[in-house]
Amino acid sequence: MRAFACDHCRSLIFFANTICIACGSAQGFDRQSGRLVVLDSDDGGRFFRDGSGRLWRPCANLALAECNWLAADSAIAGLCSCCALTRTRPADADGPGLVAFARTEAAKRRLLFQLDTLGLAITSRRQDPEHGLAFDLLSSSHERVTTGHDRGVITIDLAEGDDSHRERMRVSLDEPYRTLLGHLRHEIGHWYWYRMIGDQPARDAFHRLFGDEQTDYGRALAEHYRGQPAAGWQDRFVSAYATAHPWEDWAETFAHYLHICDTLQTAAAYGVSVAGPTLPLRNAASLQARPADPMPNFDALVQTWVPLTYALNAVNRSMGREDLYPFTLAQPVIDKLRFVHAHVVAAGAR
Repeated sequence: MRAFACDHCRSLIFFANTICIACGSAQGFDRQSGRLVVLDSDDGGRFFRDGSGRLWRPCANLALAECNWLAADSAIAGLCSCCALTRTRPADADGPGLVAFARTEAAKRRLLFQLDTLGLAITSRRQDPEHGLAFDLLSSSHERVTTGHDRGVITIDLAEGDDSHRERMRVSLDEPYRTLLGHLRHEIGHWYWYRMIGDQPARDAFHRLFGDEQTDYGRALAEHYRGQPAAGWQDRFVSAYATAHPWEDWAETFAHYLHICDTLQTAAAYGVSVAGPTLPLRNAASLQARPADPMPNFDALVQTWVPLTYALNAVNRSMGREDLYPFTLAQPVIDKLRFVHAHVVAAGAR
């Protein structure tokens, strides 16, 4: 995530701000420019003009989902382009469901900001009724909900927005990391697989790294949940779930790539760098990290990421917390991340 400053008073503001705390000016996120803009109301707050004179309205989910994105005057149902991707949400009478809905929408806005930053196109269900992207945000309090992806439709169990539920699931599944944003990044990875790995050369390279995706998916997942991953899986996979099937390996790797890129972008925005421990270590140079936005190439990304995570984990431990980054990147995992990086860069260039 990048850092933002109020266009009026130049105070620091954050991605989710609707006002500047310092000067009180109204703020809205303009997806087209990728920045927060100061808004002047034309008629008591129903419509706003930004500095260039363009007419906007607050997203219709401003109160419901705490959405600070701006919607075009002609937007369908008054929704911004992010909220418009959600086709199913909790009923207005479902108070707990709406709280979780707001948290999920906040994570989705962050996801879309990153995809825009990477230049990855989003095609909505309205643009492509058969394979376009849509989100069903459902509460398992009322029905059985399985988080997943099906031909462009991403379903999220809103119970994942509850910290206690999510932590119980993380422990029961023996996962080192589980967040709403992580779920969204994983599921969007499934959607991009169809857009990035369609041609035969890409498919052949995918098979060499990840395996044959034509392996029976249902049977593979059933076997995964019945047993334990093979010993030594950490030497080839980024997570235990990635061992279940080549599609899941891709989605876990794709999500991990997004984790890395977002964290490095944030570190660069705030000038965070790591010079290494103040010890006379022989390999001190390898423990230096100077994040940039964007990173110049994949090798620089990995070489920056590893020492940065050492420092972040050490800081977390000082607060009595678990490691912020509880992963180890074996060489086969780095090779898979390099493959994802190459396809993300190519898709962004297109």
